[in-house]
Amino acid sequence: MSRPRIVIVGAGFAGYRTAQILSRKARGRAEIVMLNPTDYFLYLPLLPQVAAGIIEPRRVTVSLSGTLPEVKLVLGEAGRIDLDARQVHYTGPEGEGGTLSYDRLVLAAGSVNKLLPIPGVAEHAHGFRGLPEALYLRDHVTRQVELAAATDDPKRCSSRCTFVVVGAGYTGTEVAAHGQLFTDAQVAKQPLRTGMRPRWILLDIADRVLPELDERLSRTADAVLRERGVDVRMGTSVKEATPDGVLLTDGEFVDTRTLVWCVGVRPDPLAESLGLPMERGRLLVDPHLQVPGRPEVFACGDAAAVPDLENPGSYTPMTAQHAWRQGKVCAHNIAASFGDGERQAYRHKDLGFVVDLGGAKAAANPLGVNLSGVAAGAVTRGYHLAAMPGNRVRVAADWLLDAVLPRQAVQLGLVRSWSVPLDTASPEVARVPGQPLADTPSPGGAGPAEPAKNQPDGEPARSRPGGEPARNQPGGEPAKNQPGGEPARNQPGGEPVKGSTDAGGKALAPPPDQPEPGPDVAPGPVRRTDRPSQGDA
Repeated sequence: MSRPRIVIVGAGFAGYRTAQILSRKARGRAEIVMLNPTDYFLYLPLLPQVAAGIIEPRRVTVSLSGTLPEVKLVLGEAGRIDLDARQVHYTGPEGEGGTLSYDRLVLAAGSVNKLLPIPGVAEHAHGFRGLPEALYLRDHVTRQVELAAATDDPKRCSSRCTFVVVGAGYTGTEVAAHGQLFTDAQVAKQPLRTGMRPRWILLDIADRVLPELDERLSRTADAVLRERGVDVRMGTSVKEATPDGVLLTDGEFVDTRTLVWCVGVRPDPLAESLGLPMERGRLLVDPHLQVPGRPEVFACGDAAAVPDLENPGSYTPMTAQHAWRQGKVCAHNIAASFGDGERQAYRHKDLGFVVDLGGAKAAANPLGVNLSGVAAGAVTRGYHLAAMPGNRVRVAADWLLDAVLPRQAVQLGLVRSWSVPLDTASPEVARVPGQPLADTPSPGGAGPAEPAKNQPDGEPARSRPGGEPARNQPGGEPAKNQPGGEPARNQPGGEPVKGSTDAGGKALAPPPDQPEPGPDVAPGPVRRTDRPSQGDA
């Protein structure tokens, strides 16, 4: 008799925890398959420290195959789920299609950046949900400080060293706190013009920082930010974003080249495609994390609207803590559906919250005890080490090195502006040239995209929503002019770039239909010239 197959879509906090517990309980009696676009679990709470250069990117990634040996990993993105046929259709990293049949399905697709209908934001802002976005922000901030230190124009220097963060929740608060320390350390080595220093602005329409937490934690975080020099503005947000800056809702125009979007998250669009009852984009489930009318389908994490039994009439918030705990309950209930144990309803009890503010500063209230300063910092880092499913020694080593050695601030140039669009269903993977552009409208109604104008600081802009180059899936084919890819034009064995000459000095004709490269042309699909342009092109 064949073993039952359990398919888990997504390897975030909920999906990873479900697979971890199920693999221990099943002990080979069931086939557990995980479908995910990357081969790692990402520990999101430490992303601000990656962007600030405190810890290396691989420290926050935990290998799925290395830590879940009993789980079969399938690289790909779920595109369509046939509930009646019990099949998940997906697209693999090289564009190939695939199908997974299941006896039990766990939807743990997670969340993506939350978008608001504000002019210019989709074109000029960047989110902070995935590792590529953190790497891009680290390079971008480093470049802005370096360019500011080299210019003689006071206005340009001020613009490059002004960083705007929208959203004063967990992510935005930690990004601003770490960012101010990061840029202050950089200008200590390469001073700016007299009287100038990096300026971080934190905006939110709420009336206080960390509005979802206890007021005492909010006051602690606010005090640390202001003492550090962060310009905290509550009751204010962005009205319009332009290449040269942002117009605020209070009428002020701020010259800046950096807009970090941390206003929150929305459930992965996959849940909406099922045609099942929803609650604000989240799939409705019962307290046992099962979809009503579909007992073989479970959902947990950010994609699921789980009834909050501690607060009747409401649903649990979209946080990593809830996703992790729901994953455990989901695993037990799946085992119970096969006759192993009894079902459990999801209940939670808050044990406290921690907010890392950089350096030795933090805000925490473990078991209801409010802490600040060094004590809160120690509790916060201890919590993260305990919560991480791997890489604990490496993370602790990076913290120790950061405490005794100067931080490295260099541009690696691994992630470009156009490869981390704000409007994407997969912030965990960076987009690359060399693959076809999407020609179908996006969920927001945008049609086929054209290359957008240049971003500030000379970076080629990403295409408008629905038209970016296809994502670089793990294991996918290398892009042209990338290591292992096809020869670049004007390279040995490759086609010449427009504007190049032959051995006799005669200009060579461009390839058919090849557009003139320049700063306003984002790298296209297969016709990329790789001709360098200004800035980050």
